[in-house]
Amino acid sequence: MKSPKNNFIFFLFLLMIVFSNLNAQGTAGTDAKFEYRSLIDMPSAGILEKGFVGVSMDVLPEGVVISKMEVGVFDNFSFGISYGGSNIIGTGKISWYNLPGINARFRVLDETEAIPALTLGFDSQGKGFFFKTDDRYEIKSPGFFAAAAKNFEFFGYLSVHGIINYSLEREDGDKDLNVGIGVEKTIGSRFSIIAEYDFAINDNGSLSLGDGNGYLNMGARWSVGDGFTLGLDLRNLLDNKKFNGNKADRGIFVEYIKGIF
Repeated sequence: MKSPKNNFIFFLFLLMIVFSNLNAQGTAGTDAKFEYRSLIDMPSAGILEKGFVGVSMDVLPEGVVISKMEVGVFDNFSFGISYGGSNIIGTGKISWYNLPGINARFRVLDETEAIPALTLGFDSQGKGFFFKTDDRYEIKSPGFFAAAAKNFEFFGYLSVHGIINYSLEREDGDKDLNVGIGVEKTIGSRFSIIAEYDFAINDNGSLSLGDGNGYLNMGARWSVGDGFTLGLDLRNLLDNKKFNGNKADRGIFVEYIKGIF
């Protein structure tokens, strides 16, 4: 008999298969209809419109798979749940995360020519391996955050992002506020490149996993049609993990968005 955790992952996979037969648009390129709710690991000021459902999946090293489902509940408010674990892809025993992640966001200000968009939110989903002794993810969850974004016309579009966040993963003794910055540049109607720098101020203490360099991540997003966006990510380009000698982790991102009501 399948466990509830297995059923949850299977349900999200099924949703992605069903939605793939319906018409929608992706999130990358100048023709994108929907906003990013995150760049790579950093939340953005984007929000899912009322009546739309987004299903996404991150595939990371160590067999980590994280699935997320979000719903635009009201105007300027969306809510979602996520779940995953490590060693899901590979052999041996799967190490499921202790709890599902929850995320919610509220758009406080819409973008105008003079001011950026501003969104307040909460996201308890970290990424990578979960260290039970320290009660934290390899990549800490954002926790409470405020995110801003401004778009400019520059050979297509150039989007500039900023975030301040306070993670609830503090058992390593590092309880600082954190900040991050990011950019997206469209390349044609269906393709975008993205980059983010997490200063990791909340992950640079003597007992933390970060080594004080911050996390520099880069990626690409491609709207492949039929509502899908595919992505390739490179994480930790500054070799910020004390326990890991590899300079970059490779990951895959898949997303689908569809209006349902």
